[in-house]
Amino acid sequence: MNFTLTTDLGDLDVLREIAGIGQHPQVLVFSESVEFLGRPYRVLSLDGLIRSKRTAGRSKDLEALTGLEALRELRGSKS
Repeated sequence: MNFTLTTDLGDLDVLREIAGIGQHPQVLVFSESVEFLGRPYRVLSLDGLIRSKRTAGRSKDLEALTGLEALRELRGSKS
């Protein structure tokens, strides 16, 4: 039940379950609200994304971890 929508702004993954996190109730714990085109949406938080990519363990996910963890560190240092 997972699929990707290709848009003018980039790909949008729509997932039924997220590796390392679970389904909707568990994903809410690892989500945050963002506004897009004037409407609020729940999206996976940076910590949730890192957890999911680490669990998935595919080479493309593991390669992304360095940048994601650096971004998390930068965000933390601005607090």
